[in-house]
Amino acid sequence: MPRYLTQHTLACLTRQGAENLAQRMQEGGPARAERVLVNMLEGKMFAEFRADSREALEDWLQSQGMHYDWLVRIEWETRDGKLEIAG
Repeated sequence: MPRYLTQHTLACLTRQGAENLAQRMQEGGPARAERVLVNMLEGKMFAEFRADSREALEDWLQSQGMHYDWLVRIEWETRDGKLEIAG
């Protein structure tokens, strides 16, 4: 299943609010966040999702009312110092 990276701007969320949002992202369904990284000082959240397609992820984010600044498919990653197709 393809992986995607998203960036979200957190408008006035507390740590608890960000934690609740991250939990919702990791619950599963058509899209599921495997990792969520947060910078409260700058109000940014990054999430690594698995979804069948970009459209499926976009639809799921919209259905959950989760706005994103950008969304990109992860095509390549490094393993043991070599660039390989992301799996």
